[in-house]
Amino acid sequence: MQIHVVQAGQTIFGIAQAYSTTAQEIIISNELNNPNQLVVGQALVIPIVGSFYWVQPGDSLYSIARRYGITYQTLARVNNISVAQPLPVGLRLYIPPPIRRRAEVNAYVEPIGGTVSPALERAARETAPNLTYLAPFSYQIQRDGSLQAPPLNNFPQIAQENGVALMMVVTNLEEGRFSDELGRIILTNEEVQNNLLNNIVNTANEVGFRDIHFDMEFLPPENREDYNRFLRKAKERLSREGLLISTALAPKTSDQQVGAWYEAHDYRAHGEIVDFVVLMTYEWGYSGGPPMAVSPIGPVRNVVEYALSVMPANKIMLGQNLYGYDWTLPFVPGGQYARAVSPQQAIDIARVNNVPIQYDYVAQAPHFNYTDANGRQHEVWFEDARSIQAKFDLITELGLRGISYWKLGLSFPQNWLLLNNNFIVVKR
Repeated sequence: MQIHVVQAGQTIFGIAQAYSTTAQEIIISNELNNPNQLVVGQALVIPIVGSFYWVQPGDSLYSIARRYGITYQTLARVNNISVAQPLPVGLRLYIPPPIRRRAEVNAYVEPIGGTVSPALERAARETAPNLTYLAPFSYQIQRDGSLQAPPLNNFPQIAQENGVALMMVVTNLEEGRFSDELGRIILTNEEVQNNLLNNIVNTANEVGFRDIHFDMEFLPPENREDYNRFLRKAKERLSREGLLISTALAPKTSDQQVGAWYEAHDYRAHGEIVDFVVLMTYEWGYSGGPPMAVSPIGPVRNVVEYALSVMPANKIMLGQNLYGYDWTLPFVPGGQYARAVSPQQAIDIARVNNVPIQYDYVAQAPHFNYTDANGRQHEVWFEDARSIQAKFDLITELGLRGISYWKLGLSFPQNWLLLNNNFIVVKR
C-alpha cells in the first residue's frame, strides 16, 4: 500500500502509471468524486502490494531499509541490485509489504436525535469487517441506577454477522453533558451502584454485549478513590458474568495533572483493574478552541508514554478522531464554534476553493486556509493517510493493544485501507 501526495500538474492517470496500477483502482479506493480535479497536497492511498520509493540525494540502502523496518540485504535482494552498488537519485525501489501484527479495533457509533439514520447504519455495516468492537453511544445512567438506552436498530445484528463484539458504553451524561453531580451519586451510593450493575448485566445478556465500557467524565476530583472502588466492584461482578470491562481515560501526562476532566482518572488503578482502557487522545484542536491539529502526534505520544509508565501496553487502545474542524477566522474565545468535517469533506472544501493542502510534519497533520463566498477567512485541520499512518506507526512501535475511533459516520476511506495494511484485526 502506497501513500502518494499529489503534486502540481499530476493527473490520476499519470499517478496510476507511475505505480503500475489503474486509475479506476485509485478512484474506487479513495472514493474520488472528482478524479479529474485532484487537490495539490492531497494524500492518496495507492492499492498495491508493498510500495515504491524513489531514491533521494543522500539516501543509502541502509537508510532506506531502516526507514521501512527491513534489512538492507533484503532491500537489495528484492530489487535485484548489489549491496555495493551506488544508488542513483531517482531510482525506483520496491518496498515489500510490512509484517502485520494483530490489533484490536473499536469504533463508537452515536445516533443523533434519538434515531439511527440509514447513513449511520450503513457506515456501521461497511466498517464492521474492520472492527473487534462496535460501541453504540451511550447508555446514560439515571440517578436511581437505571439506564436510558440509545437506539440500537440493527447494530446487534451487524455485529453478530461480522464477528464483532458489542461494547456497552455507560456514561454519566445528563441533559446533554457529563454531570459531576450524577457521577458523585453513582460513586458514593451503594444502592444506586447495585441497581446499576444489575441493570447492566440484564441489558448485556438481553442485547448481547461482550464488553462493558465506563466513560465517566468530569467526575469530582474528591471521588477519585470512589471511582477506583466502584471499578473493582464492577470488575468482580461483571467477570462472574463472563463480561469484559473497559474504561475511557482523559489524556493525562502525569498523575498530578489538574483539571476537572483529569483528576478523578487514576491511570495506574485502571490499568490494574480493568481489561483495557481507551485513551481519549484527541481534541487538542476542538470546536470551541483555536485552530490546530485535533490529535497532534507529539502530545498523543506524551499521553501514551505516561500510560505505559503505569500500565502494560496490551491494555492500551489509542483513541483516534475520524474528523477535523473548519474554523472561521479570526478565532474569538467564546465566539463561533468550528464546524466538524470528515476528511473527505475537507478535501472537497480545498478543491472547491482551489487551495493546496499543506502538511505540518511536527504535528503530523494536514491543514489549509481558504476564503469563503462571503469573504470570511477559514482554517481547516483534518486527518489524512499520512496522519493516520503516523498513529499506526506509534501503535506498532509501542506495542499497544489497538485503536479506538470516535466516531463512525464520517467518510475516511484511506484509514480503513491502511488499517488493514498495517494490522490483522482481532475478532472476538
